[in-house]
Formats: sequence, C-alpha cells, structure tokens
Amino acid sequence: MEANETTGSLKEIGKSDPLEIGSRIISGIFTPFMVPFLAFFLLFFFTYLRIMPLQYKLVVLGIVYCFTILMPMLAIYLFQKINGWGIHELGHREKRFVPYALTIVSYVACLLTMYKIHLPRYMSGIIVATLICMVICIVINFKWKISTHVASSGMMVGGLLSYSLIFNFNPVSWLCFFILLSGMLGTARIIVKQHTLLEVLAGFIVGLFCGVIGILFI
Repeated sequence: MEANETTGSLKEIGKSDPLEIGSRIISGIFTPFMVPFLAFFLLFFFTYLRIMPLQYKLVVLGIVYCFTILMPMLAIYLFQKINGWGIHELGHREKRFVPYALTIVSYVACLLTMYKIHLPRYMSGIIVATLICMVICIVINFKWKISTHVASSGMMVGGLLSYSLIFNFNPVSWLCFFILLSGMLGTARIIVKQHTLLEVLAGFIVGLFCGVIGILFI
C-alpha cells in the first residue's frame, strides 16, 4: 500500500532536496489509513455529536483505530517480512493486491463490528465509502496505478459534502481546507514521482464519488 511505501521513504529524507523532503513528509503524514479515523474524530468533536458521552466516543474511535489503522498496517508489515519485500516493493502496481485484500478484510471486520453495536448508518457509512473506494482502486489497479492517497482526500471532500446535507450546516470553510489539502497531497505525489497528474486527478474523482455514494446512498 502507499501508506507503507511513503513511511519508508521518509528514511531517505537526508538524500533529497527541500521540495522533495516536504513532499515526502506530506505523503507520509496524510496516508490513506488515516481517513476513517480522522473522519470519525471530526464528527465527534466538530459537529453536534460532540454532546455524546466521552466514553462512547472513545470506544468508537478505539474500534476504528484498531480495525482501520493498527490491524491493516500490522498485517501488511508481517506480509512484507514473510516475503522479504522492502518498502519500495509495494510501489509496484502488480504487488499491491495482497495488501489491498488484507486491508479490505480488516475494514469488513470493522463494518460488521459496527453493525453488532448498532452504530448509526451515517457513521458506518464512512467505512462503507472507504470499502467502495478500495474496491474501485483495486479494479482500476489491474490496468492503471491511480493515487490512493488523493482518492482518500477526495473521499474526505465527498464525505464533507454528504454530512453537510445530513446535518444541514455550511461546509465552505472545511471544504476549502480539504480541497487545499487534496491539492497539496496530489502535488506531493507528483513531485516524489509516484504518480502522474492524470493518476492524481483520477484518484480524486474516485474518492469524491465514493464519499458521496457511500454515505448518502448505500
């Protein structure tokens, strides 16, 4: 996955020029794994859901963290070690399918857990949107390496638009922030030569589509 690839690339910072250093840092911080956790965090602390009990919010955030960050990263790390792959091996399009599959299994487990504890549909929709995005990225990845980093940021924009309709609030300030972040992340992925402009744009469109469809319509 791109998350592991960019984390490892931070080790090469000393060999890069300042622009590439900044791009690698941005890519390393804003990984696809962070999107569901960040989305739940923003929901719980920046919408009317902040009135929910702190214990409930911490339990849900803990579940999301375990299933969408800890377990996928641990599974991919063990898979790398078993196969003797380095960080850059996962940058190859044809070697991404097993890491994607491991991540999808973990996200499905997260979704089933949310159904078990009767989490509201507008919350579990975040995981649904992410799963749809991953499946589409896998299918496209058979022929073309689109950016999952930018797809994730596009999903944040789509999710924000969806929640603005659900909760009836003005999303302009947050929308500007996430569009700017998407632009920075896409530029960073091009600078570190992981993607072309077309791959970045395609990733954003896929993420935007999934963020709206997964939360509002499925």
